[in-house]
Amino acid sequence: MAPYLTITMTSSSLLRLPTDILILILHQLLLVEDLSALSKTSRFFYALVNEFGWAGYQRNNPRPSMCLAKSRAAWTAKDSVKYDVLADKFWSQFEFIARPLAPPWTGKEQPILAINPSRLVVAAGTSIYSYTFGISSKDEAPPIVLEGSCSLTAHRDRRSYITALTFIPDGGLDQTLCVGFQDGTFERILLAGRSKRQANAATLRVHRSAVQPLHLPNKDLLESLSSSRNMLLSLSASGRATLADIDTPPSPSSSSSVDLGTRSWVSHLVMQSTSPYAAFGTSSATPLTIHSITNDRLTPLPSAILGQAESVRMGSAVYGICQGPPSSLWGSSPEVVVSGWYNGTVSIHDLRSSSRGCASDSSSPAPLRPVLTLVNSWSVEPIYSVSSGGGGGSYIAAGWARHSLVSLWDVRSPAGGFSVHAPGNDPSPVYSLILESSRLFGVTQTRPFVLDFVRAPSTTPTLINSYSDSQGPGITANTYPDLGFSSRGFTHFNQKGADGFGYYVTTYLHRSSRTYIDS
Repeated sequence: MAPYLTITMTSSSLLRLPTDILILILHQLLLVEDLSALSKTSRFFYALVNEFGWAGYQRNNPRPSMCLAKSRAAWTAKDSVKYDVLADKFWSQFEFIARPLAPPWTGKEQPILAINPSRLVVAAGTSIYSYTFGISSKDEAPPIVLEGSCSLTAHRDRRSYITALTFIPDGGLDQTLCVGFQDGTFERILLAGRSKRQANAATLRVHRSAVQPLHLPNKDLLESLSSSRNMLLSLSASGRATLADIDTPPSPSSSSSVDLGTRSWVSHLVMQSTSPYAAFGTSSATPLTIHSITNDRLTPLPSAILGQAESVRMGSAVYGICQGPPSSLWGSSPEVVVSGWYNGTVSIHDLRSSSRGCASDSSSPAPLRPVLTLVNSWSVEPIYSVSSGGGGGSYIAAGWARHSLVSLWDVRSPAGGFSVHAPGNDPSPVYSLILESSRLFGVTQTRPFVLDFVRAPSTTPTLINSYSDSQGPGITANTYPDLGFSSRGFTHFNQKGADGFGYYVTTYLHRSSRTYIDS
């Protein structure tokens, strides 16, 4: 990170500098306080900071967030930075609003989440539920609206259950999903909005088409789908991985496959790296492997094996994989891989690192050591899901196998962190997580939920507010779908606060959390 810039010149002497030099200086101001103070020195600097300063700060401090994408396009750069400053403050204070996003399902499901700049989609059993992201004013958090739901089959046949889900590119429409089913079949699904004839029932219209060449042989269970740019990666339970070009008509020649030869759980595709790769989580002696991608084809043998810290008991399976947080010691690089293990640890690997352990045999590469390992000493359960983002763009979230528990660590101070039980405290795994800049979306066997780190609209001036601009964005009654508090499944919920926006959840700090940093 560049050193903080110290300005010793007076405002009048700065004004004598050419504007392009002043813009370069603005881009070196790393603190919100510096930009805010400079904007108050004169009308000229107020206009210059508003036009160039806040936008430069935003570029230097990315907060990737799908659910905010549309609102950020409508906000000024200053409004966007203000939102991030407030969210970062609440993250640092462990303050959030917890909400279910829907009434509970009738059965126990193994749901999945998928997100793009327009929608959050939840797949549970044979049904999909679509939530759209609205555009808000600068004083309100962007709303999330239930677009509708539909069942993809008339009968709840377990072989028709949705087991994998991902959005795929469709020219910016944000309407196209690739869905995999337990019987090994694939479908391309176009979300077409609500049915006009059944608007009150919020019935979702979809157009479905089978993707025959990708179907798995012998009705092998489809376990995972991952997409990146124009490529789609599928993984079956038996370990068959297939990489296909989305833009090419499906055919055996337009895809490549490898057989991992072991029980497999999760895949992670990265095409934006200078060296594209696919990461696979399995149950085996080498649970986390990297396969390089050359000319859009998977290499048959792993190019890297990712191990665990020597002081940690080796895990036997990896259930969750994601990219590292956008702001960290390792930079915002697709070469950073976060994984959740059966032994209850989160490992962070930097594929650019040269620190390796001992190879088990001469035919396999030496395992790459993690640069950081996170452990919540209060929980010994397996980790089912991981995601990264959050406050400062530096958090990692892990969903555990029991008690609807989510743990969060800030990689800038990994010995701390906190854990929270999802609303309702279901005796369930957290099957899927998506961590955004101010929101954490998750799903248990019973319902989807959100933790929102921007609370009710704030009247407390922030660092970048002027006296005439004191209100900050926050949650209102229109931010989330109405839950119907008196309906079935919510009688045991306790609303938190007089505004009724949030619900009480159990939270605790990781006072005895352990970390292992590779030396």
